[in-house]
Amino acid sequence: MHFTRGDLSRTRVAERPDPLWEIVLSMHQLQEGRRNARAILGGRTPSHPQQQILRALTPLMPARGYFPDFLTPAAALDGLDSGIDAVLSTPRRRMREELSLLAQHHALPAWTRSLADGEVDTLHWLGRALHRYNRCVLQPLWSGVAGRVEADRQHRTGVQCRGGTEAMLHTFAPMLRWDSSVLAADYPVDRDVHLGGRGLLLVPSYFCRRTPVALLDEQLLPVLVYPACSPVPEQAATADSRLAPLLGHTRAAVLQTLHQPRTTTELARHAGVSLSSASEHAAVLRQAGLIASMRERQRVRHILTPLGADLLNGGAMPLLP
Repeated sequence: MHFTRGDLSRTRVAERPDPLWEIVLSMHQLQEGRRNARAILGGRTPSHPQQQILRALTPLMPARGYFPDFLTPAAALDGLDSGIDAVLSTPRRRMREELSLLAQHHALPAWTRSLADGEVDTLHWLGRALHRYNRCVLQPLWSGVAGRVEADRQHRTGVQCRGGTEAMLHTFAPMLRWDSSVLAADYPVDRDVHLGGRGLLLVPSYFCRRTPVALLDEQLLPVLVYPACSPVPEQAATADSRLAPLLGHTRAAVLQTLHQPRTTTELARHAGVSLSSASEHAAVLRQAGLIASMRERQRVRHILTPLGADLLNGGAMPLLP
C-alpha cells in the first residue's frame, strides 16, 4: 500500500469491531476445520439450523481466494443493521459483476443468479441469513470479540497519539512492514494499492488469523483488516518470568517492561540495567521480531509487536476468551 503524506494524516483505526467482517472471517475458520474452529460454536456440533445457515452462506464466503466486496461494506462499522442494509442496497450492476468474478473461481448455486438480478425475496433471504448467523454464532462470543478488538485499538491509537501515524504503523511488525511511504504485507497475490490521498482504515479483527485482508475494488474506501493482537497484562513486568530460560533473565526483564511503550532510557530504568545494555537487548529483541523501535526526535521508543505480546501472554491466545 503506497502512501502520500496526505494518506498518513487520514489513516485511522476503526473504533469498534466490524460485524460483517467477523461473520465472513469466522465462516472461513469454520470451513477450514481449524483445530479449534468448533469452539466458535461453543464446542458443539452445529445444530441443524446452524448447518443450514453455514451451507447457505458458504458459497458467498469461500475460505480461499476471492469473496465479494459487497459483503463487507464500510457501513457495518455503524452496526450490523446498517451493514446489512448496505449489503442489500448494493447496486445491481456491481453485485452482478462481483458474483460473476466469484463464479470464475467457485461453483455457485442457482439461487445466486436471483441475487445477482436483485430479486427482492432473495435479497431479504440473505439479510435474514446474516442476522441469524450473527445471533446464533457471534452474539454468544461478542464480549470476547469486542474486548480483544478494543485492547488492540487502544494500543494502536495510544502509539499514534504519542508518536504519530508512522510510529503506529511500526507496531504491526513483523505482520506488516512500514518502509518510508509503503506498507507491505505477505499476501496470497502480488498487489499494489495506491491510496491517493484517501487514507487507510485499519480494522482489527478477532477472527482474522493468517494474513491481513484488503478489498479488491480499489475504487472503494481503502480498508485493511488485520488480526487483533492479544492484550498484554499490566502485571507482566513483575510476574515470575517463564521466559528466562529462553531469553535469559535480563533480556526477559527488558521484554516484560514493554507492557507499554518505553524509550531506551525508560527501558533501562524499569529493567534495572545500564543504558547501553538496554539498547543492546532491544536490538536483539527487535531482530527476533518481538519489538519494534522508532525514532522520535532525539529518542528511540520501543513497543511490543503482536508476536512479542503473544509471547508475554504465554503463547498465542486461544480462539475464544
